[in-house]
Amino acid sequence: MSIKRRRERERAERERLIVAAALRLAEAEGWDAVTTRRLAAEIEYSQPVLYSHFEGKGAITAAVAVRGCADLAAELGAAITAAGGDRRASLVALAETYTSFGWRRPALYDAMFTHLVDLPFATDEAPEPLRGAFGEMLRVVEPITAEGEDPGLLTETFWAALHGLVTLTRGGRLPEPAHERRLTLLIDHFAGSA
Repeated sequence: MSIKRRRERERAERERLIVAAALRLAEAEGWDAVTTRRLAAEIEYSQPVLYSHFEGKGAITAAVAVRGCADLAAELGAAITAAGGDRRASLVALAETYTSFGWRRPALYDAMFTHLVDLPFATDEAPEPLRGAFGEMLRVVEPITAEGEDPGLLTETFWAALHGLVTLTRGGRLPEPAHERRLTLLIDHFAGSA
């Protein structure tokens, strides 16, 4: 292996360690606890090493968000595939998997969808994991799109509804016991008799 390839591999491994440490710390103590000083101590590298990989906490949070979108895309893809192509079952799988992800992984979800990060969403410049997660949602919503409707816009609307349910329920604004009923109402509205 060439020295250049070894250095590239080592650099990628350090970036992976930084992102993993940031997520671990956020999950344990919240995002306010994630500082470059704490991360440097966690991974046993100096702060200048962190800054050689990321411009600051915002860039680290963005990297966590990208990783989270890859995880979400994988979970959505598996659940949708398991639904077997049935439109309604696919919508249920999408809704249940998405909301479950938001509750099971709150620090990661917040990095992805509630913290201000310097990532392009809804553009061709969006990183592949972001496009992949949205693509899984689009795969389910597109078949129920009525003639003349924009499938991307309908998918964004369904996503926004799911995000609202996760955020409002996690924040205590909506009572959790009614979650399943809310999902059923949402799916009924979007799927109709699909």
